This record gives sequence, C-alpha cells and structure tokens, in this order.
Amino acid sequence: MDNLTHSLVGWAMAEAGLKHRTRKGLAGCILAANMPDIDVFFGWASWAPLAMHRGFTHGLVGGVLIMPPVLALLLWLLDQWQSQPGRQHASGVPMHAGWLVAICYLGALTHPLLDLQNTYAVQLLSPFSSDWFHTDGLFIVSPWMLLMLAAGIARSRSTGRSSPALQSLAIAAAFIATNILVSGQARQSVRERHGNQTERIFAAPEALLFWRRNLAWWNDGRIFHGFYDPLGRGLRMPRSAVSYPDNMRDPAVIAATRASPEVIKFLAWSQLPFARVERRGCMAVVTFGDARFSDLPGRSGFTASAEVPADPECRFR
Repeated sequence: MDNLTHSLVGWAMAEAGLKHRTRKGLAGCILAANMPDIDVFFGWASWAPLAMHRGFTHGLVGGVLIMPPVLALLLWLLDQWQSQPGRQHASGVPMHAGWLVAICYLGALTHPLLDLQNTYAVQLLSPFSSDWFHTDGLFIVSPWMLLMLAAGIARSRSTGRSSPALQSLAIAAAFIATNILVSGQARQSVRERHGNQTERIFAAPEALLFWRRNLAWWNDGRIFHGFYDPLGRGLRMPRSAVSYPDNMRDPAVIAATRASPEVIKFLAWSQLPFARVERRGCMAVVTFGDARFSDLPGRSGFTASAEVPADPECRFR
C-alpha cells in the first residue's frame, strides 16, 4: 500500500485512543505503521532478504518481532532528551514505556497486513522462506480506504471523541474482508473454467470500481489474463491475447536467468515471469516481464534484460 494509507491507519489508531496511553503515542502509531518500508534504503545490501522490498522488514520476524522495540527505544530516548526537570508536557500525558512498546508493535503489524492486500505481495516468512503471500483485497492506492480513514480521523479530532476513528477502522476492516472474499470468488471461477491445476492466480482489484478484478494466472507454461465482475457476467476473457507462452523453458531464456545480478534480483521478485526473446544473429536479447503488471508480452512496467548467445552451435564471424 501507499505510505499515505499506512499513515492514516496509524493515525486512526492513535485517535481511537492509543495516543492517550503514553507520550509519543501518536508518533509511535504513525512511524510504526510506516517503519517496514525502510527497506527501500537497503536495496544495495548484500543480504538478499534485506535488499528485497517487502522482504525481511515486512516479515513476521523482522518487521513484526524485531523492529518495533527498536523504534520504541528511539522514541523513548527522544522523549528523554526533550524532557527537562519540572517541565510539564503540553499533552499532559505521562510516558509509559510499556504502552509505547505495545503501540509500536500494533502499528508495525498493520503494515504487512495492508501490503498483503495487493498483488505485489509480501514475504511474510523472510528470512526463513522466500515465498510470497497475497490476498488481493485492495488496489495499491485505494481512494475508498483514504476517504473512510480520513473522515474518521477528522471527525474524532473535531469532536474530541475516539469512536469515529475506531468506527472508520472497523469499516475499513470490513471493506478489506469483503474484497478478499470477492477475490476468492474470482480465483475459484478461474479454477472452475480452467481446472484445479491452474497455479499462481492473481486477482487485482480496480481503484474506483473496487468489486471488479483484473486476473492473471499461469497454467502449463502459458500466461492467461481475464476479467471478473461479480455484479456483471462473472469471469470474462479478453478478445485478444487470451494467453501467450511464458517462454521460460527456452534455452536462451534459461541462460539469461543467470546472466546478471539485475535479472537474478528481478526473477527473485517476479511471481508471474515471462520472457520475450529477440534473436540477432548469434546473440539473443531476453527481456523478462511480470504478468501481474502487463497484459501483453513486452508491455510490462517492470522489466529486466540480458544478452546471451542464441545458440551454442552458432559461429561468430
């Protein structure tokens, strides 16, 4: 999810009452809700789980277990530095270290739970497993989530009551749960039409028409795309490019999967990879894409390329 949504969730939790439990409660909620995204500054790291976005810092070990008490300690140290003997803080709220730690844990937990809702997915078990998890409950920037959370926060701040923020969080949770059910129905419709052997089904919600799903899946070496509308005709297939080969078994593609660090990292992240091969004499340019973000080969917003020998028997001139 976008960081504005993460921030609003943390802010709504604070307005629901957590900011009154301890000094730095508001900061703890918002910072903890965004903290796992610190991995964007570690793409250079030699340790793959840390370098992977939505890897270690988004997992149950790194993001949920280890990092919250670190943030709580930093906020406590900041509070101690800001405090002066005999000084009365404007909020009038005392510092409670235990509540600060608990708030940081609660805020941090919301981050992977939200990121789990879109097709980019999360490595929840990193560093012990590189498996990706997703529930496809939200578009990566949901205007509906932003609206309901912002309304709850604004109402709580204007009335001084915690109930509007708490209600907005409850409505947001129900909204997500409903969308997870719709995505489950979309995936089931694919299995009913194409067989239970269908693998890696992604059902991406639309931003405004949140009940509609853009589908992508893999079956026996081919990529498929479809559309699902529970209020319309159910599962529909596009008239063009219903499916295309992923080309991942092509010898040139197999060679390209190990050709550069960029490609290796891309394929570690990609979950519906496909390849386009352009042969130029004795060489081949292989471009990898991910079908979650592309409806046709070569039209992906995320790609990685490598040039490899097209045929081991080819003789260079």
